[in-house]
Amino acid sequence: MSNMNDMTVGSPSRGILHFAVPLILGYILQQMYLIVDAAIVGRWIGVNALAAVGATSSVMFLIMGFCNGSCAGFAIPIAQAFGAKDYVKMRSYVANSLRIGAVFAIVITFLSCMFCRKILHLVNTPAGIEGDAYTFLLLQFLAIPFTIGYNLLSGFIRSLGNSKQPFYFLIFSSLINIVLDFILILLLGLGVFGAGLATLLSQALACLLCGYYIVKEMKILIPHGEERRYNNKRISILLNNGVPMGLQFSITGIGIIMLQSANNALGTVYVAAFTASMRIKYLFTCVFENIGVAMATYCGQNFGAGKMYRIRLGIVSAMKIMAVYFVITFIIIEPFADEMMRLFVRGNELPVIENAAMFMRITNYFYPLLGVLTILRYSIQGLGYSNLSMMSGVMEMIARCGVSLWLVPAFAFKGVCFGDPVAWLGADIFLIPAFILLYRHLSACSESRRD
Repeated sequence: MSNMNDMTVGSPSRGILHFAVPLILGYILQQMYLIVDAAIVGRWIGVNALAAVGATSSVMFLIMGFCNGSCAGFAIPIAQAFGAKDYVKMRSYVANSLRIGAVFAIVITFLSCMFCRKILHLVNTPAGIEGDAYTFLLLQFLAIPFTIGYNLLSGFIRSLGNSKQPFYFLIFSSLINIVLDFILILLLGLGVFGAGLATLLSQALACLLCGYYIVKEMKILIPHGEERRYNNKRISILLNNGVPMGLQFSITGIGIIMLQSANNALGTVYVAAFTASMRIKYLFTCVFENIGVAMATYCGQNFGAGKMYRIRLGIVSAMKIMAVYFVITFIIIEPFADEMMRLFVRGNELPVIENAAMFMRITNYFYPLLGVLTILRYSIQGLGYSNLSMMSGVMEMIARCGVSLWLVPAFAFKGVCFGDPVAWLGADIFLIPAFILLYRHLSACSESRRD
């Protein structure tokens, strides 16, 4: 059991950090190779190529958000069964989630590739970068099966409290991606095609490594005999957890598409600025996101074990961790935002640098809102109420659409900078009372069962 982590005992803070830190480091590395992609493309190919790489990032968030969110949702019943020590049920969930994942991979990849060019027109991609944008986006779509595979398999591993191994795989695949960037873009001169191909190959490698590890080291997850059978009840539970989580991200993605479409209409300079700032933003915000992911597993295991009081303690601990991290981000971003943006473009591209730095500073002021959002959203998901969590995505979508329709026409790129903060605030307005009411309800139910 050394490769597993029972989060139903011990210090909540220690358990959350023990789980979250490898996860955070892994995602930081994942964002680093995306930054390397953008930096190489922007500095060695040009601003137009950088804009092409980033012009459809919102579309990828929409599609991959659904895939990744669904996979995370499939892991919740597995975590709950593990917490309850019901390993037969756990493995049945594993078998049936693999079935769903395979169907999702085939259908989503086919539809995405079919409508790739229409998607570019939908988000107002500038004509001068449409060719490169199509090439990059198509390669991202072709990587969907591997991305789903990695997220599904790593979710299995993390549901047992092991976040270290997926971290190691991300390290390796990220390094491979960076090496491939240099080979394919700089040495072979493949440009945007090389950037997309490097990402596809590294995703495939991460997926294969997760599968190999489960087969060799986590045999407790491998279904046998009757556990492999199609189970309609298990399928239904998995879909009820996974699809709302996926839709939550997709609904959020609709708002992001609206925002990016409004930004794309401002011109190539602003598309490039948005691309650069988003790359750095995700590097910082992935910490909040992964503290949330840790809370999903933490709450899932403790809910399965019937330990509601530990969930409250975990929420308080996660909020304290979030507050400390916000101070760190402020100390880094406020004085150094301009320097960070110079990674992506040449020093004479001042409009790109200044606008991207402004985006980073404005969003940074509102990171506490994001911290509350991710902690509560994932905690609700870990408790098995993904439908409730999905409503926070609806609030984000409405807020971003409002910014796109009113703030961007009125304030141009400065309006774009307030897209995320307004969305986070909208989600928190819903999530805070929703979590309080849910926690009280589940605690009361737990007490009545004891009586």
